[in-house]
Amino acid sequence: MTRLILASASPRRRELLAVLGLPFTVQTADIDESALPDEAPEVHARRLAETKARTVAARSGEAVVLAADTIVVQRGQILGKPGDAADARRMLRLLRTAPHRVITAVAVAQTQSRVFSADHSSRVVMRPYTDAEIDAYVASGDPLDKAGAYAIQNDGFAPVARFDGCFASIMGLPLGVVADLLRRAGLDPTPNWPEKCHAITGRCCRLDI
Repeated sequence: MTRLILASASPRRRELLAVLGLPFTVQTADIDESALPDEAPEVHARRLAETKARTVAARSGEAVVLAADTIVVQRGQILGKPGDAADARRMLRLLRTAPHRVITAVAVAQTQSRVFSADHSSRVVMRPYTDAEIDAYVASGDPLDKAGAYAIQNDGFAPVARFDGCFASIMGLPLGVVADLLRRAGLDPTPNWPEKCHAITGRCCRLDI
């Protein structure tokens, strides 16, 4: 059986990938995630996902490696993970003022030279949370490892008013895109994964519900 490796330490991505019913292990890829000059957001996210996948594939033999990268984009500005609590507060105040996009790019590497990739974009509008709510959320530590400094699935803060796109993608792993890419690499996700995705997220873009 072909080994599948998730090149991410994210517990959210582990939870989502498990929905596809394929056994996998986890290895992280330590790369420079800085944007290049004049790099478009989609290009940036794909480059990072592909670099992560190739980095782990280089040391993993015959395994298939899945990597992902999520960024938040508002008015052309790329927001990655906040550097500290003050940066998280800045991002959350910024996102409160206008809609933004969440782009998650996915890459699947069979070898260092054979890599498939795609990306998914969702439009997100935040609710008018207060500065006091921001302070309490930042104090919880939850936003510090997340692009744009928030988690759509956080019930306590519940930052999102509405979105157009894929809930799982905003969480960090667009399962429809992942399933398609893994099939190209010769793996076969369980057929009922959309129902399982819906059970976790409350909404699955591959279900007509």
